[in-house]
Amino acid sequence: MATPAQWLAGARPRTLPAALAPVLVGTGTAVALDGFRLVPALLALLVALALQVAVNYANDYSDGTRGTDADRVGPVRLVGSGAATPRQVLVAAMASFAVAGVAGLVLAALSSWWLVAVGAVCIAAAWTYTGGPLPYGYRALGEVFVFVFFGPVAVVGTTYVQTRTLPGLAFAVSVPIGLLIVAILVVNNLRDIEGDAQVGKRTLAVLLGDRATRIGYAALLVVPFLVIAAVGTTRPWALLGLAAAPLALSPARTVLAGARGPALIGVLQSTGLLTLATGVLLGTGLALS
Repeated sequence: MATPAQWLAGARPRTLPAALAPVLVGTGTAVALDGFRLVPALLALLVALALQVAVNYANDYSDGTRGTDADRVGPVRLVGSGAATPRQVLVAAMASFAVAGVAGLVLAALSSWWLVAVGAVCIAAAWTYTGGPLPYGYRALGEVFVFVFFGPVAVVGTTYVQTRTLPGLAFAVSVPIGLLIVAILVVNNLRDIEGDAQVGKRTLAVLLGDRATRIGYAALLVVPFLVIAAVGTTRPWALLGLAAAPLALSPARTVLAGARGPALIGVLQSTGLLTLATGVLLGTGLALS
């Protein structure tokens, strides 16, 4: 029987900045457009957090039952370590999806019912990342889906439920947040590159190889701030997001220096902190604009 601490670790709370940052930026955009609404913003946050926890448990279940989590570095794997049964972890994932679904239905009722279809696609994408007969996370498509769902879908969706519009500003600021969250996935897959290759998990890192993945990670930390600078030409307060850029230096140096295995756990944490700080600062700057 897994302990409460193991269940908490299995939920991977250090990945939650990936859920929080897009909502902060989307809400900042709504404020910039004079359309802020507190209740939809809070519901969007609940949906994002519940989905993130759900996908973490779902990945634990799917990877554990496939046998790809037997020898991993990083947070505890509930199924892979034997701390919990596959059924228990599946129930935890389904419960988290249910929370996200109920909050999403309320959000759709307050804004637009077509969001139900968007929510259904989000849940399907979360499950099929490592679950189902054709998991796209095993086919080097994880980065594409993460960018789409954590970038445009999350940011623009958060803005839409408050403003009932699909502004170009929301699409623009979704790019840096989406890319930073992709960077979290890239360094995670870089850490697991050898184990994934051995069990046939064809992530983008496995296909590109070690060196190209490291260069790609560094690029993913640079391009977001170039986009923020471009947005700042029309929304000067958005330049506040550039204040997070120094946080990218240490993880970039560590990765480019060739850190491996456990040494990349700290990089993963630093990338999450960078993403959260960028979300807070960019969201605040947009609100001030």
